[in-house]
Amino acid sequence: MIKQKFKQRAVHQAVISVLSLLGTLPALADSQAMDLGTVSATGGGEDPSIPSVTGKGTATYEAPGSMSINATEPVFNINQHYIEENAAPGANYSDIISILPSVNSVDPNGPGGMENQALTLRGFQDGQYNVTFDGIPWGDSNDFTHHTTSYFMEQDLAGVKVDLGPGDASNIGYSTFGGTIALSSKLPQNQTGTSVFGSFGSWNTRLLGAQFDTGNLQNYGDTKAFISYKDFSTDGYLTNSAQHRKNLFMKFEKVVGEDTLLTFVAMGNKIQQNVPYGATLQQMAQYGRNYGLSSNPNSQAFYGYNFDNITSDFEYIGIKTRFGDVEVDNKLYTYAYYHNGYNGLQPGFGTYPGTGNGAGLPATGTVVGGTAYPNDIPGQAMTMNYRSVGDLLRMSEILGQGQLDYGTWIDYQNNNRSQYESDWTLNGAYNSGNQIYATTGNLAYTDRLMMDTLTTIQPYVQYEWKPTEKWTITPGLKYSYFERSFNSPVMQGTGQPYNGAQSWAKPLPALTTNYKVSSNWSFYGEYASGFMAPNMNNFFNNAQTNTLKPQSTQNFQIGTVFTTRALNLSADLYRINFTDKISPVACGINTCFTNIGGVRYDGGEMQGTWMFARGFSLYGNLGINNYSTSDGSILPYTPRTTAALGGIYDQGNWYGSLITKEVGARNSGAMAATNIPFGSYTMTDFNMNYKIDTGWSWAKQAKLGFQINNLFNRNDIYASTSGFTDQNGNPLLFALPERSYVVNFSVMF
Repeated sequence: MIKQKFKQRAVHQAVISVLSLLGTLPALADSQAMDLGTVSATGGGEDPSIPSVTGKGTATYEAPGSMSINATEPVFNINQHYIEENAAPGANYSDIISILPSVNSVDPNGPGGMENQALTLRGFQDGQYNVTFDGIPWGDSNDFTHHTTSYFMEQDLAGVKVDLGPGDASNIGYSTFGGTIALSSKLPQNQTGTSVFGSFGSWNTRLLGAQFDTGNLQNYGDTKAFISYKDFSTDGYLTNSAQHRKNLFMKFEKVVGEDTLLTFVAMGNKIQQNVPYGATLQQMAQYGRNYGLSSNPNSQAFYGYNFDNITSDFEYIGIKTRFGDVEVDNKLYTYAYYHNGYNGLQPGFGTYPGTGNGAGLPATGTVVGGTAYPNDIPGQAMTMNYRSVGDLLRMSEILGQGQLDYGTWIDYQNNNRSQYESDWTLNGAYNSGNQIYATTGNLAYTDRLMMDTLTTIQPYVQYEWKPTEKWTITPGLKYSYFERSFNSPVMQGTGQPYNGAQSWAKPLPALTTNYKVSSNWSFYGEYASGFMAPNMNNFFNNAQTNTLKPQSTQNFQIGTVFTTRALNLSADLYRINFTDKISPVACGINTCFTNIGGVRYDGGEMQGTWMFARGFSLYGNLGINNYSTSDGSILPYTPRTTAALGGIYDQGNWYGSLITKEVGARNSGAMAATNIPFGSYTMTDFNMNYKIDTGWSWAKQAKLGFQINNLFNRNDIYASTSGFTDQNGNPLLFALPERSYVVNFSVMF
């Protein structure tokens, strides 16, 4: 009930804000006059007298990942064309970017079938890099991680940029030092139209959806909008691990006066899913490498005990305008995530009911109301509900020989978390058999009952100085401030109440430069400091110590970009010095976190797309990543090398691609002796699409497509699940999903 009231109040406030803005914007618009192109959603255009090196029919247009000669660090661009022609129907952004160098990502249940388990950028884990949508940072305040299946679907994306570095001073976010994955939404079309699309494939995978574009409504003040709905479901590669996802997205743009653009975006997403935790080698040998969850209700891995219900939303109001010589871009936003989750206490135990932690407890089963039930199935029920509200203000003006950029990001996230031990056999009754923090009372079955907030403030300023037409030097400074506060009746890890707050702040200087040798060739360099506040899990056994230190980095990068109509080529080298690296260590029955000191990362990337004949392109990339830790420990899922190679054909109504990605040897990075080495693996995907010019008055165009994921049917074991084992301590593992097929169609009206 509290969640619903909170949500309704937030929506009500958003509606009032929209109405207020619509009433005041005309007055703002009349006060100044300017070219709307400088504040429109698409920005300025290219000089029509110069042949484009990025438009249709160029290597940059066809590239799975390209770079701009204006880059000041490695930023790989994946455009809408590549996404539409290659992304699987339920693909998340993690699936889309997996082709890039130094990126490691595979969904073990098939594309989009579950949250990604080990997406890394240069070895940086989720929580150590930033994710934005239309420039707005988003994520869990707990540990700055991201739910890949709970927000944006590929049908609504105009592109994805992957920034392998902290960026300049204007790059804001929770944890920018590991890089930034920047998602951008599609633009409403100028012409009215409706499209219906769908997909059918292996593992009973289905997608049905539709999009409606209003076109440019001149009678309503040059208003444009689109709305799309997607219904995605799959049984998944892993047994009894189904997912059903519904997603609604809309975007509204309105020109106000001659100098102001108003944008409103809203997204709603709902997921029901059964969540697998992996399988032991013995289970894989007995049931197959696709063993996920059990159909046996006597097992803790029974799919009926392991499921999630998740609802999420994301909204913002954006204004681009000008006051005198100052350009203003402001976004007022909110997003939320409501998660009710259920699981067996130890899904890897199978039909072994589980053990209590307390002395004198029954060896298996549960204790409910003081009575032992040795054959009952223990489980857990959890909630995690949070909402963020924030504002992102960016301003710029021409000043002297350059441009002054400045602004502020402010975010406030309120988070409520709970978890209780339960008895599945007795319909979720409280189970005190684990005696978590006490032998009787609610602390015998309560793992956590926590209320916390995170406040983030990041003002920045930078000056893009152009001493010559070819040379740009950009010094800048960002100030990063975080404050965590707790009002927790039951703190996870201690079972004690905790009320308190801690804050951290640090100035983060940055210096970037770009030198253009010619209109097609540039060199760049960057120095930047990175900073991340301690995750919530650092507090579980350390909340009272006041000794938690933020993690920080010093980043150095150099590179070059060469681009013509037929070639887009780039290369870079980097060094990252990491201090106060936090890693997990064993702590009795719990997990604690310790500072392992310094880590040094070294490496580089190369990528290129060559259009060697009309319609034919060749793509390849290479990533090399090395690291050393001050204590000799191993970092999880950090491949020494990644590489990709493939060909693309795009001519007339036909499109085809065949691309292979190899990821080098990695380690699970689990604690102490449980670390697991994994060998390299290779995945090859094939895509073919054909556009049909119908000639019908009622249907403008149709499109048919065919995809084969994992063409050569590699089934390597490639990842493990942290924190879960079988009753003998054997790890739970995931294997690459087997070869799968998808047929796609779309019709435009």
